[in-house]
Amino acid sequence: MDFGLSPRASELQDRMRSFMEQHVYPAESVYDRQLAAAADPHALPPVMTELKEKARAEGLWNLFLAHGDWGAGLTNLDYAPLAELAGRSLIGPEVFNCSAPDTGNMELLALYGTPEQQDRWLRPLLTAEIRSCFAMTEPEVASSDARNIRTRITRDGDNYVVNGRKWYTSGIMDPDCRLIILMGKTDPDAPAYRQQSMVLIPRDTPGVTVLRDLPMFGYTDRLGHGDVLFEDVRVPVANILGGEGEGFALAQGRLGPGRMHYAMRAVGFAERALQLMCERATARIAFGGPLADQGVVREWIARSRIEIEQLRLLVLKSAWLMDTAGNAAARTEVAAIKVAALEVAHKVVDRAVQTHGAAGVSDDTVLARLFAITRALRIADGPDEVHLRTIARRELAPYRDSGTKAGAA
Repeated sequence: MDFGLSPRASELQDRMRSFMEQHVYPAESVYDRQLAAAADPHALPPVMTELKEKARAEGLWNLFLAHGDWGAGLTNLDYAPLAELAGRSLIGPEVFNCSAPDTGNMELLALYGTPEQQDRWLRPLLTAEIRSCFAMTEPEVASSDARNIRTRITRDGDNYVVNGRKWYTSGIMDPDCRLIILMGKTDPDAPAYRQQSMVLIPRDTPGVTVLRDLPMFGYTDRLGHGDVLFEDVRVPVANILGGEGEGFALAQGRLGPGRMHYAMRAVGFAERALQLMCERATARIAFGGPLADQGVVREWIARSRIEIEQLRLLVLKSAWLMDTAGNAAARTEVAAIKVAALEVAHKVVDRAVQTHGAAGVSDDTVLARLFAITRALRIADGPDEVHLRTIARRELAPYRDSGTKAGAA
């Protein structure tokens, strides 16, 4: 295995690190103040517009996308350290137009969209003229099993009619959101994994009603997490993505790279938390000396470094496998990093919170928000238990095959 970066990726890493230090970190407090002062809690702070313009001008733009002529042409292995750098700031991914849910939606459109769909939706997403959301999770069923989805997509002549309810539709509250990619059932009588389809729904289509904006551990996200009702929502048949019955396969194709991106950014979360923990431990005096002199704090720091390095190696291995053997060959590793990344990040953030004491649970640092995000992401894009199930099934398969013992002569 070779985890070395290409010359281009190494150069981009240096430039992104410099951009983060010069522009992104100093803008975090400005972003928070502008957002707090805005009449609309979902409005884009002006400083983000400025940062996006600078990032795009410097070529630090759409680096996540590798498909065809649309993206930057980086491998997963090349993109991994760049995503980690962006993940060290909560506003970082959006600065570089590499934030969810747009990343997954752009990948879907790049891979499966018709030329017309790409012209209408992908091009403005790539230039950040618009934003998008992804409507899959439902409040009435366990949506981690996509077979449970109840939202119906019914053919009516030259249209599809959508009826159902979705929630945690991330991004729908953004004033710039123009596109909803929705997953529902077109044929409930088809085989289990051929019942679902995806359709493209313009945000302003009649019948789309946001019932409420859902908080996450008490935080209101700028992009919003909508509880959305779809009542007789009509879209042209041409708005089908991929084709009828392909929704489940498309969702897996979307979520695979998405999980990789989550894991990459989670390494950044953990590194930021460890940095804050070390700064606090050396500066804070208690019981006659700095906290860094306390054995328990030293152990927290040491274990955090070990766990982050182990996680980074697993992420890089997964990226390397996706690049060299394909997404299917990396299925176990991708499932593993989705679990491991958020477990490690949450654990390191928790230690940093404890090191900061009362300040750790306040909004004076980024730690409380990181604590909420790393916990919530253990549910997003499939809860840990679903990925553990996948890993266990693949691990047990050789032992069940033909009733023989694995490794038997």
